[in-house]
Amino acid sequence: MNLLAPVSTIMTANPISVSPEDSLQTVNTIFDNHRIHHVPVVLADELVGIVSKSDLSFFKRGFLDDEYNRLAEDLRLNSYKVKNIMTTGLGKLDKDDRINVVLDVFAKNLFHALLVVDGKKLLGIVTTHDIIKQLADDNRVVNSYK
Repeated sequence: MNLLAPVSTIMTANPISVSPEDSLQTVNTIFDNHRIHHVPVVLADELVGIVSKSDLSFFKRGFLDDEYNRLAEDLRLNSYKVKNIMTTGLGKLDKDDRINVVLDVFAKNLFHALLVVDGKKLLGIVTTHDIIKQLADDNRVVNSYK
């Protein structure tokens, strides 16, 4: 992996996103149906927040051991909106920022996902998983450990 390459070479472009007015059930369904851990929040083409799987788990807080609790959770997920739990202090990058900048942020454990933007418009997302995948797919890195 070329650490001086632009982040746009490894980002997930056009990620699944939600609106601040979407229900938390929408986010729950996205996490259930896709292998992702972060969902950007967009309002009128402007990035305004992010919801992580951890944010949703914290909101749900608990074990669903009976039907009553499952019904109560469904009611809560459908009653609350994304804007109620989204994070607005965002880690953002320009598409031309280099991969080494991403590694530095992840190494300092400031964020686990960085949003790639052009002004306020969401272009993509880079996560720790994207970095791991790039390293695993890079034969030069793999061959150096053989």
